[in-house]
Amino acid sequence: MIRNNPEVCWLLSLSFLILSCSASKNIIPTAAPSPAGDELYRTIAQMDSVLFNAFNNRDVAKLKTLFREDLEFYHDKDGLTGYSHTIESFIGLAGKKENDLKRELIAGSLEVYPLKDFGAMQIGMHRFCHTENGKSDCGSFKFVHIWKKINGDWKISRVVSYGH
Repeated sequence: MIRNNPEVCWLLSLSFLILSCSASKNIIPTAAPSPAGDELYRTIAQMDSVLFNAFNNRDVAKLKTLFREDLEFYHDKDGLTGYSHTIESFIGLAGKKENDLKRELIAGSLEVYPLKDFGAMQIGMHRFCHTENGKSDCGSFKFVHIWKKINGDWKISRVVSYGH
């Protein structure tokens, strides 16, 4: 079960985070309007999609470009980790051919808030599913991503993953 497997919980928390189960889908879920406004909301929803397309397709090179090197990743079970640990965990996941772990953003859960002179805060819930003992095993978890915009590029600087 996902909740009792620390490795799977950590991999699930790679809250990189966020929107589709495959590279061919770029669906932006509908949610209550966020204070961010439509343009910022769409931008962060798209970045979530890019992030989790990389995650779901095990695209390590792309994933590396979406996090700042000063990343702080707060996880309710594993504590605080950084960029190197996060990327190493993803490389480990990507190397396991039998692992079919996929992430999807839960429709309607996405909230986006502007952070003045910094970027945006993304709050939501996502579901991770994988096959365990021949059956689909899924868990839903809460997350917060702090996106920093530098020279037009968006990167995650902070992650808070909880509810495991």
